[in-house]
Amino acid sequence: MRRLAVGALGLLATAALAQPAVSDEIRIGYQKSSTLTAILKANGELEKALAPLGISVSWHEFTSGLPLLEAVNVGSIDFGADVADTVPIFAQAAGAKMAYVAEEAASPSAQAILVPQSSPIKTLADLRGKRVAVTKGAGSHFLLLAAVAKAGLSFKDITPAYLTPADGRAAFVSNNVDAWVAWDPFLTSASRQSGGRVLADGSNGLASYKRYYLSSAAFADRHGDVLNIIFGKLAETGRWVKAHPKDAATLLAGLWGIDAPTVEEANSHRSYQVGSVTVSGLSEQQRIADAFFAEGLIPAKVDTTAVKIWTPKGS
Repeated sequence: MRRLAVGALGLLATAALAQPAVSDEIRIGYQKSSTLTAILKANGELEKALAPLGISVSWHEFTSGLPLLEAVNVGSIDFGADVADTVPIFAQAAGAKMAYVAEEAASPSAQAILVPQSSPIKTLADLRGKRVAVTKGAGSHFLLLAAVAKAGLSFKDITPAYLTPADGRAAFVSNNVDAWVAWDPFLTSASRQSGGRVLADGSNGLASYKRYYLSSAAFADRHGDVLNIIFGKLAETGRWVKAHPKDAATLLAGLWGIDAPTVEEANSHRSYQVGSVTVSGLSEQQRIADAFFAEGLIPAKVDTTAVKIWTPKGS
Protein backbone atom coordinates (compact mmCIF):
# COMPACT_ATOMS: atom_id res chain seq x y z
CA MET A 1 0.00 0.00 0.00
CA ARG A 2 1.15 3.58 -0.49
CA ARG A 3 1.95 5.86 2.41
CA LEU A 4 1.90 9.61 2.04
CA ALA A 5 4.81 11.47 3.62
CA VAL A 6 2.76 14.44 4.79
CA GLY A 7 4.97 17.08 6.38
CA ALA A 8 4.96 18.25 9.98
CA LEU A 9 2.11 20.51 11.00
CA GLY A 10 4.08 23.64 10.14
CA LEU A 11 5.59 22.30 6.91
CA LEU A 12 2.60 21.16 4.91
CA ALA A 13 3.50 23.05 1.76
CA THR A 14 6.93 21.43 1.56
CA ALA A 15 5.53 18.00 2.40
CA ALA A 16 3.01 18.20 -0.41
CA LEU A 17 5.94 17.74 -2.79
CA ALA A 18 7.09 14.50 -1.16
CA GLN A 19 6.64 11.25 -3.04
CA PRO A 20 4.79 8.37 -1.34
CA ALA A 21 6.69 5.17 -0.60
CA VAL A 22 5.33 1.67 -1.02
CA SER A 23 4.51 -0.60 1.93
CA ASP A 24 2.35 -3.63 2.69
CA GLU A 25 1.83 -2.58 6.31
CA ILE A 26 -0.75 -0.30 7.92
CA ARG A 27 0.47 1.51 11.02
CA ILE A 28 -2.31 2.14 13.53
CA GLY A 29 -1.99 4.64 16.37
CA TYR A 30 -4.15 4.25 19.47
CA GLN A 31 -4.47 5.39 23.06
CA LYS A 32 -4.89 3.28 26.17
CA SER A 33 -8.52 4.41 26.25
CA SER A 34 -9.06 3.31 22.62
CA THR A 35 -11.25 0.41 23.68
CA LEU A 36 -12.25 -1.08 20.35
CA THR A 37 -8.73 -0.83 18.99
CA ALA A 38 -7.29 -2.44 22.12
CA ILE A 39 -9.63 -5.40 21.66
CA LEU A 40 -8.75 -5.77 17.98
CA LYS A 41 -5.06 -5.59 18.82
CA ALA A 42 -5.54 -8.34 21.40
CA ASN A 43 -7.70 -10.73 19.37
CA GLY A 44 -5.92 -10.45 16.02
CA GLU A 45 -9.18 -10.16 14.09
CA LEU A 46 -8.04 -7.16 12.08
CA GLU A 47 -4.89 -8.91 10.94
CA LYS A 48 -7.00 -11.88 9.81
CA ALA A 49 -9.37 -9.61 7.89
CA LEU A 50 -6.54 -7.73 6.14
CA ALA A 51 -4.48 -10.81 5.33
CA PRO A 52 -6.27 -11.49 2.00
CA LEU A 53 -5.08 -8.04 0.87
CA GLY A 54 -1.51 -8.94 1.80
CA ILE A 55 -1.42 -6.27 4.50
CA SER A 56 0.04 -6.60 7.98
CA VAL A 57 -0.65 -4.35 10.96
CA SER A 58 1.70 -2.58 13.38
CA TRP A 59 0.36 -0.94 16.54
CA HIS A 60 1.66 2.28 18.13
CA GLU A 61 0.44 3.57 21.51
CA PHE A 62 0.18 7.31 22.29
CA THR A 63 -0.44 9.08 25.58
CA SER A 64 -3.19 11.31 24.16
CA GLY A 65 -4.93 12.38 20.98
CA LEU A 66 -2.85 15.38 19.90
CA PRO A 67 0.44 13.54 19.41
CA LEU A 68 -1.48 10.71 17.76
CA LEU A 69 -2.93 12.96 15.05
CA GLU A 70 0.39 14.74 14.66
CA ALA A 71 1.89 11.34 13.87
CA VAL A 72 -0.82 10.73 11.26
CA ASN A 73 -0.10 14.13 9.75
CA VAL A 74 3.66 13.67 9.49
CA GLY A 75 3.25 10.18 8.06
CA SER A 76 4.55 8.24 11.07
CA ILE A 77 1.31 6.27 11.23
CA ASP A 78 -1.49 5.73 8.73
CA PHE A 79 -4.62 5.53 10.88
CA GLY A 80 -5.62 7.06 14.21
CA ALA A 81 -7.96 5.02 16.38
CA ASP A 82 -9.38 6.93 18.16
CA VAL A 83 -9.40 10.52 19.43
CA ALA A 84 -11.85 12.79 21.21
CA ASP A 85 -13.92 15.29 19.24
CA THR A 86 -11.67 18.22 20.13
CA VAL A 87 -8.47 16.75 18.72
CA PRO A 88 -9.25 17.01 14.97
CA ILE A 89 -10.01 20.70 15.49
CA PHE A 90 -6.49 21.39 16.75
CA ALA A 91 -5.12 19.42 13.81
CA GLN A 92 -7.36 21.26 11.34
CA ALA A 93 -6.35 24.62 12.81
CA ALA A 94 -2.72 23.66 12.22
CA GLY A 95 -3.43 22.88 8.57
CA ALA A 96 -3.36 19.09 8.74
CA LYS A 97 -5.03 17.30 5.85
CA MET A 98 -7.09 14.73 7.68
CA ALA A 99 -10.03 12.51 6.74
CA TYR A 100 -12.79 11.51 9.13
CA VAL A 101 -13.30 7.75 8.72
CA ALA A 102 -15.74 6.80 11.49
CA GLU A 103 -17.27 8.08 14.71
CA GLU A 104 -18.56 6.69 17.96
CA ALA A 105 -21.95 8.11 18.90
CA ALA A 106 -22.09 10.61 21.76
CA SER A 107 -21.13 9.45 25.27
CA PRO A 108 -21.61 12.54 27.49
CA SER A 109 -21.20 10.70 30.80
CA ALA A 110 -17.86 9.14 29.78
CA GLN A 111 -15.94 12.24 30.83
CA ALA A 112 -16.34 14.42 33.90
CA ILE A 113 -14.81 16.92 36.29
CA LEU A 114 -13.68 15.15 39.46
CA VAL A 115 -13.02 16.70 42.86
CA PRO A 116 -11.94 14.95 46.08
CA GLN A 117 -14.83 13.58 48.15
CA SER A 118 -14.13 16.08 50.94
CA SER A 119 -13.56 19.06 48.63
CA PRO A 120 -15.41 22.30 49.45
CA ILE A 121 -16.06 22.65 45.71
CA LYS A 122 -19.80 22.00 45.34
CA THR A 123 -20.74 23.92 42.19
CA LEU A 124 -19.05 24.82 38.93
CA ALA A 125 -18.79 28.42 40.13
CA ASP A 126 -16.57 27.17 42.97
CA LEU A 127 -13.85 26.40 40.42
CA ARG A 128 -12.92 30.10 40.39
CA GLY A 129 -9.29 30.45 41.38
CA LYS A 130 -8.76 26.69 41.47
CA ARG A 131 -6.02 24.63 39.83
CA VAL A 132 -7.58 22.07 37.46
CA ALA A 133 -5.70 19.23 35.76
CA VAL A 134 -6.73 18.62 32.16
CA THR A 135 -5.15 17.03 29.09
CA LYS A 136 -4.64 19.70 26.45
CA GLY A 137 -6.67 19.07 23.33
CA ALA A 138 -8.61 16.15 24.79
CA GLY A 139 -12.40 16.07 24.93
CA SER A 140 -12.08 16.89 28.60
CA HIS A 141 -10.53 20.23 27.60
CA PHE A 142 -13.78 21.35 25.98
CA LEU A 143 -15.85 19.96 28.84
CA LEU A 144 -13.90 22.17 31.23
CA LEU A 145 -14.27 25.17 28.96
CA ALA A 146 -18.03 24.61 28.63
CA ALA A 147 -18.40 24.04 32.36
CA VAL A 148 -16.71 27.27 33.42
CA ALA A 149 -18.73 29.18 30.81
CA LYS A 150 -21.95 27.69 32.20
CA ALA A 151 -20.90 28.92 35.63
CA GLY A 152 -20.43 32.44 34.28
CA LEU A 153 -16.66 32.24 34.50
CA SER A 154 -13.96 32.63 31.88
CA PHE A 155 -11.10 30.21 31.38
CA LYS A 156 -8.84 32.84 32.92
CA ASP A 157 -10.72 32.46 36.20
CA ILE A 158 -9.14 29.04 36.72
CA THR A 159 -5.55 27.79 36.55
CA PRO A 160 -5.33 24.89 34.09
CA ALA A 161 -2.57 22.34 34.65
CA TYR A 162 -2.00 20.62 31.31
CA LEU A 163 -1.13 17.02 32.16
CA THR A 164 -1.33 13.58 30.58
CA PRO A 165 -3.99 11.25 32.06
CA ALA A 166 -1.40 9.43 34.19
CA ASP A 167 0.14 12.66 35.48
CA GLY A 168 -3.31 14.16 36.02
CA ARG A 169 -4.35 11.26 38.19
CA ALA A 170 -1.11 11.44 40.17
CA ALA A 171 -1.65 15.15 40.79
CA PHE A 172 -5.27 14.52 41.78
CA VAL A 173 -4.61 11.75 44.32
CA SER A 174 -1.71 13.70 45.86
CA ASN A 175 -3.90 16.83 46.20
CA ASN A 176 -1.61 18.89 43.97
CA VAL A 177 -4.66 20.06 42.01
CA ASP A 178 -8.15 20.99 43.16
CA ALA A 179 -9.93 19.12 40.37
CA TRP A 180 -9.19 16.81 37.46
CA VAL A 181 -11.06 16.49 34.19
CA ALA A 182 -10.82 12.88 33.01
CA TRP A 183 -12.37 10.42 30.60
CA ASP A 184 -13.05 6.71 30.88
CA PRO A 185 -11.60 4.35 31.88
CA PHE A 186 -9.44 6.77 33.92
CA LEU A 187 -12.55 8.59 35.16
CA THR A 188 -14.34 5.60 36.65
CA SER A 189 -11.12 4.11 38.00
CA ALA A 190 -10.27 7.30 39.88
CA SER A 191 -13.83 7.76 41.08
CA ARG A 192 -14.01 4.23 42.51
CA GLN A 193 -10.48 3.85 43.83
CA SER A 194 -9.51 7.36 44.90
CA GLY A 195 -12.76 8.65 46.28
CA GLY A 196 -13.30 11.16 43.51
CA ARG A 197 -16.66 12.92 43.34
CA VAL A 198 -18.18 13.92 39.99
CA LEU A 199 -18.79 17.66 39.95
CA ALA A 200 -20.21 17.63 36.42
CA ASP A 201 -20.12 15.45 33.32
CA GLY A 202 -21.15 16.27 29.77
CA SER A 203 -24.86 15.63 30.27
CA ASN A 204 -27.61 18.20 29.70
CA GLY A 205 -25.99 19.55 26.56
CA LEU A 206 -22.69 20.53 28.15
CA ALA A 207 -20.48 18.35 25.93
CA SER A 208 -21.65 15.43 23.81
CA TYR A 209 -18.23 13.77 23.66
CA LYS A 210 -17.86 11.82 20.44
CA ARG A 211 -14.76 9.90 19.49
CA TYR A 212 -13.42 9.83 15.94
CA TYR A 213 -11.25 7.60 13.78
CA LEU A 214 -9.13 9.40 11.19
CA SER A 215 -6.51 8.91 8.53
CA SER A 216 -4.63 11.33 6.34
CA ALA A 217 -6.72 12.58 3.41
CA ALA A 218 -4.28 10.99 0.97
CA PHE A 219 -4.54 7.60 2.66
CA ALA A 220 -8.34 7.73 2.51
CA ASP A 221 -8.20 8.57 -1.20
CA ARG A 222 -5.97 5.61 -2.00
CA HIS A 223 -7.00 2.87 0.41
CA GLY A 224 -10.76 2.68 0.67
CA ASP A 225 -10.57 -1.13 0.59
CA VAL A 226 -8.44 -1.15 3.74
CA LEU A 227 -10.64 1.42 5.49
CA ASN A 228 -13.77 -0.58 4.65
CA ILE A 229 -12.35 -3.57 6.48
CA ILE A 230 -11.24 -1.49 9.47
CA PHE A 231 -14.63 0.25 9.64
CA GLY A 232 -16.46 -3.07 9.62
CA LYS A 233 -14.28 -4.57 12.33
CA LEU A 234 -14.65 -1.51 14.56
CA ALA A 235 -18.44 -1.57 14.24
CA GLU A 236 -18.53 -5.32 14.90
CA THR A 237 -16.32 -4.95 17.97
CA GLY A 238 -18.47 -2.11 19.33
CA ARG A 239 -21.58 -4.28 19.10
CA TRP A 240 -19.77 -7.12 20.85
CA VAL A 241 -18.70 -4.92 23.78
CA LYS A 242 -22.26 -3.77 24.43
CA ALA A 243 -23.74 -7.27 23.97
CA HIS A 244 -21.14 -8.98 26.20
CA PRO A 245 -20.25 -6.42 28.90
CA LYS A 246 -18.72 -8.89 31.37
CA ASP A 247 -16.62 -10.69 28.75
CA ALA A 248 -15.42 -7.36 27.38
CA ALA A 249 -14.60 -6.09 30.88
CA THR A 250 -12.61 -9.24 31.68
CA LEU A 251 -10.58 -8.91 28.49
CA LEU A 252 -9.92 -5.19 28.93
CA ALA A 253 -9.11 -5.55 32.64
CA GLY A 254 -6.06 -7.56 31.69
CA LEU A 255 -5.01 -5.04 29.06
CA TRP A 256 -5.55 -1.96 31.18
CA GLY A 257 -4.51 -3.24 34.60
CA ILE A 258 -7.89 -2.18 36.00
CA ASP A 259 -10.28 -4.51 37.83
CA ALA A 260 -13.13 -5.92 35.70
CA PRO A 261 -16.05 -4.33 37.65
CA THR A 262 -14.48 -0.89 37.14
CA VAL A 263 -14.01 -1.55 33.44
CA GLU A 264 -17.60 -2.75 33.09
CA GLU A 265 -18.90 0.41 34.74
CA ALA A 266 -16.66 2.58 32.56
CA ASN A 267 -17.83 0.81 29.40
CA SER A 268 -21.45 1.44 30.37
CA HIS A 269 -20.77 5.17 29.92
CA ARG A 270 -19.58 4.74 26.32
CA SER A 271 -21.88 4.18 23.34
CA TYR A 272 -19.36 2.18 21.28
CA GLN A 273 -21.80 2.70 18.40
CA VAL A 274 -19.54 3.07 15.37
CA GLY A 275 -21.03 4.76 12.34
CA SER A 276 -20.30 6.94 9.35
CA VAL A 277 -19.38 10.58 9.78
CA THR A 278 -21.70 13.16 8.24
CA VAL A 279 -21.50 16.93 7.91
CA SER A 280 -24.62 17.38 10.04
CA GLY A 281 -23.15 15.05 12.66
CA LEU A 282 -20.18 17.40 13.03
CA SER A 283 -22.37 20.23 14.35
CA GLU A 284 -20.84 20.27 17.82
CA GLN A 285 -17.38 20.40 16.25
CA GLN A 286 -18.10 23.97 15.19
CA ARG A 287 -19.20 24.89 18.70
CA ILE A 288 -15.95 23.46 20.06
CA ALA A 289 -13.84 25.26 17.45
CA ASP A 290 -15.53 28.60 18.12
CA ALA A 291 -15.04 28.22 21.87
CA PHE A 292 -11.37 27.34 21.46
CA PHE A 293 -10.78 30.30 19.16
CA ALA A 294 -12.53 32.68 21.55
CA GLU A 295 -10.16 31.55 24.32
CA GLY A 296 -7.08 31.81 22.10
CA LEU A 297 -6.46 28.06 22.16
CA ILE A 298 -6.31 27.88 18.36
CA PRO A 299 -4.77 30.63 16.21
CA ALA A 300 -7.56 31.12 13.68
CA LYS A 301 -11.23 30.40 13.11
CA VAL A 302 -11.92 26.95 11.75
CA ASP A 303 -14.75 25.84 9.47
CA THR A 304 -15.27 22.31 10.74
CA THR A 305 -17.26 21.34 7.64
CA ALA A 306 -14.24 22.05 5.41
CA VAL A 307 -12.82 18.58 5.91
CA LYS A 308 -12.66 15.34 4.00
CA ILE A 309 -15.20 12.75 5.11
CA TRP A 310 -14.57 9.19 3.97
CA THR A 311 -17.72 7.10 3.51
CA PRO A 312 -17.69 3.30 3.74
CA LYS A 313 -18.76 1.36 0.68
CA GLY A 314 -22.47 0.62 0.70
CA SER A 315 -23.38 3.54 2.99
